[in-house]
Amino acid sequence: MSKRWFITGGTPGGFGMAYAEVALEAGDRVVLTARRPAELTSWAEQYGNRVLVVPMDVTDAEQVARAVRTAEEHFGGIDVLVNNAGRGWYGSIEGMSETSIRAMFELNFFAVLSVTRAVLPGMRARGSGWIVNVSSVAGLVAAVGFGYYSATKYAIEAVTDALRQEVAEHGISVLAVEPGAFRTNAYAGFAEEPVAEAIPDYHDMVQQVRAAFVDMNGVQPGDPHRGAHAVIAAMTQDPPPRRLILGNSGYDAVIDALEQNLSDIRSNETLSRSADFPA
Repeated sequence: MSKRWFITGGTPGGFGMAYAEVALEAGDRVVLTARRPAELTSWAEQYGNRVLVVPMDVTDAEQVARAVRTAEEHFGGIDVLVNNAGRGWYGSIEGMSETSIRAMFELNFFAVLSVTRAVLPGMRARGSGWIVNVSSVAGLVAAVGFGYYSATKYAIEAVTDALRQEVAEHGISVLAVEPGAFRTNAYAGFAEEPVAEAIPDYHDMVQQVRAAFVDMNGVQPGDPHRGAHAVIAAMTQDPPPRRLILGNSGYDAVIDALEQNLSDIRSNETLSRSADFPA
């Protein structure tokens, strides 16, 4: 049976479009939201009435409510929500401006909650649905110079885990997806904006982080379409996984980090267990 998708973050050359194209290839119908919908007009035309591009800034609660209502009226419901909109910026934990930190949480965390909470009532009423939250490898392995971006994604991981348990009995499945470095336009912006690190002591560190992103632009190993295919394959598993890491380097980095964490925690087992009242 064909599914009805609601995908945020419809930027040309981005992951959102890859999800949309893979869903459309499968014969499904797609609502793709975009801040600049005009950029997607000619792309959308090739799919006729199976795709609807809706203007939506994910950080605008009224626009979110309107877009979800439009999608539900147009296709009769939403079967799969992909929370894909988001972006990252670099800076030190000490030095990044409070405005930037809050803007990043607004976009990467609070906006995801707002879209999810708008879509859930319809899914609960129908007793079925899928929520796919696009996190990042940085949501499982904190990235130096990218700490606040990591923090927004760690927050997504926690909400995704709790939500999965809360909605399971209502027939709704929830998946976190952690892409590593994928060949999207997300990296292109890094070349144009200078490092705005307020504290000179961290300037070199942040400059190196930026240089790595700039160097990677256009040669990232991850293929967004293969990534989207992997996500759809994961959704058909019984039972489906709770999270899916995308890409070789991301997979290796996460496994290494988790194994290190485990060994670190175990190495202090005696101290950990010493903190209770005596039995």
